[in-house]
Amino acid sequence: METMEITLVKARKLGGSLIVRIPKEIVDHEDIIAGETLGISIKKIRKSWFGAFKGLKSFTREEEFDA
Repeated sequence: METMEITLVKARKLGGSLIVRIPKEIVDHEDIIAGETLGISIKKIRKSWFGAFKGLKSFTREEEFDA
């Protein structure tokens, strides 16, 4: 059984539950129909904070030892 590559989706709140949408490309590729029972695997993706503090100056020597 051939599976597609990993697809990122965003969980959304609906009442007291969370839902995720399956993209049309995967539905077509896997021939998924409404009401069909599926197995899924969940993996949380870490946010990259690289560059989040762009422009922040370095600590001075006094600030480093002040704590």
